[in-house]
Amino acid sequence: MRWLLGLILLLVPAPGWTEGRIPSDCLALAQATPQVEPARFDLAADMVRIRFLQHAEFAIESAGLLVVTDYYGPLGNPTVVPDVVTMNNAHETHYTDHPDPRIPLILRGWGPPGHPAAIDVDLGEMRIRNVTTDLRGPFGDGARKDGNSIFIFEVAGLCIAHLSHLHQIPRPEQYAAIGRVDVVMVPVDGAYTMDVADMADVVRNLHARIVLPMHWFSPEGLASFLAQLKSDHTILTPGVPQIDVSRATLPEKPEVVVLDPALFP
Repeated sequence: MRWLLGLILLLVPAPGWTEGRIPSDCLALAQATPQVEPARFDLAADMVRIRFLQHAEFAIESAGLLVVTDYYGPLGNPTVVPDVVTMNNAHETHYTDHPDPRIPLILRGWGPPGHPAAIDVDLGEMRIRNVTTDLRGPFGDGARKDGNSIFIFEVAGLCIAHLSHLHQIPRPEQYAAIGRVDVVMVPVDGAYTMDVADMADVVRNLHARIVLPMHWFSPEGLASFLAQLKSDHTILTPGVPQIDVSRATLPEKPEVVVLDPALFP
């Protein structure tokens, strides 16, 4: 029945569901005073745990929800079942046609031909929405309009953006639709997505306090991206796969935090 609940949440938003979420002001919207729900995991209601799994997959864990981004297959520990997964169809390492059937809610970042994906799901303590951008063809040929989705997760008062397979510098209206960003997951390969200098400019325009590199394929490629931001960001390499984040602990000076990818044990 969990899949049915997820479908209802997606298709029929109800006013009461926002009551469990700490206001994020990602889009500077007035929201009701939240009610704290009992924690399902070991996190306080104002805290989020972000784990770098692999490639472009991150686990975003709040007090009562587990979301995996750009999900494309096994997550390591078979007993771990996300409540929600998001996908993008740029490449087979960003989606799967055979997701774990136990996952209640699957959000695909592409729509039917000629139509963009339009996602805005309120799960109580978390809101998930998307902003579409265009994709090049698999090898740079042609284009797929609205083929990529930037997913925004509003949770614990934070605004977390996952850029996925970003191929273009967002237009002003796309930046506006994304809104304020506290944490951003950014592809830094420099070739399959965007040039590292252009991607660094996107990061600066988003003004995120924490930048999490992903989608890198060599230490040299990662270093090239870090070199673009070292003058105005603190570069941290903690040697761990995950961090805990809250509004209260956001750094004053923006940080690039290089997490070591690791699936669930």
